[in-house]
Amino acid sequence: MLLNIIAVLAGFGLLIWGADRFVAGASATASNLGVPPLIIGLTIVGFGTSAPEMLVSGLAAWYGNPGISIGNAIGSNITNIGLVLGITALVVPVSVHSDTLRREFPLLFLFMVLALWLISDGYLGFIDGLILIIGMFAMIGWVVMIGLRSRKTDPLKTEYEEELSETETMSSGKATFWLIIGILVLLAGSRGVVWGASNIAIAMGVSDLVIGLTVIAIGTSLPELAASITCVMKGEHDIAVGNVVGSNMFNLLGVLGLPGLIHPFQIPAEALSRDFGVMVILTITLFIMSFGLKNNSGRINRLEGGALLAAWCGYMFWIYVTSV
Repeated sequence: MLLNIIAVLAGFGLLIWGADRFVAGASATASNLGVPPLIIGLTIVGFGTSAPEMLVSGLAAWYGNPGISIGNAIGSNITNIGLVLGITALVVPVSVHSDTLRREFPLLFLFMVLALWLISDGYLGFIDGLILIIGMFAMIGWVVMIGLRSRKTDPLKTEYEEELSETETMSSGKATFWLIIGILVLLAGSRGVVWGASNIAIAMGVSDLVIGLTVIAIGTSLPELAASITCVMKGEHDIAVGNVVGSNMFNLLGVLGLPGLIHPFQIPAEALSRDFGVMVILTITLFIMSFGLKNNSGRINRLEGGALLAAWCGYMFWIYVTSV
């Protein structure tokens, strides 16, 4: 058991570091090619912070642990809202003003409906996975389009310009080096996490789904937690929420779709009856908190952040009660 725990912890460490190097290398490469900062932030950074989830889910399906895949996809979305934004708002209340984010939220709801429709029969097949992966690329194209059309004064655009101006300037060769190293480290970390987590599930007598919803979801959401807290400490509130919204869209499409392409599998009944519903409720709650009902800006204060964190803790307790 100790070896399995060490493998999971070491894997998470590699995932965090690898994702950071991947994002740094990819962002520098795009910047050297003249890609606008907002587009880099909305696509490369969003994909990079979701890379741990995608690789863990893909490898889990490859090695015959599909429960980890579905648990990671849904659990990461729940953790991003409840744990990540909950803790972030407790550190610094989060204010949201971006029109770009306002346009992304309908996409998030659309992809939730699409994912639910595809898995509502209790099976994630190859065609289902293909549709979700195609949806991911369509989402990237749509995000690029709305990013290019955004106002020059959009707070999200200004924040990404300031954030990327502070990053290390790299030559194309150095950027490519870190991009490749990041991918390799992510693969190694993902393998360690999947191997250790699957063994822990067997030893504890719990399902792969539970491990995916809890241990894996928390571990792979650590990059979002670190990024969100760092952003709000620097006053970049829209990026903090944007990271979560973007990551959740990638989770619904890429993280859920990739296992379907690799190893089609039956969806555990509780994933639909319990976990997907919790994800939808928390997403609607985030929308209401972020944008309000009567004005064009919202604020997630410490009380609301505490409520999100309490909801996540209650959900973890619910899983514990129903799985023992």
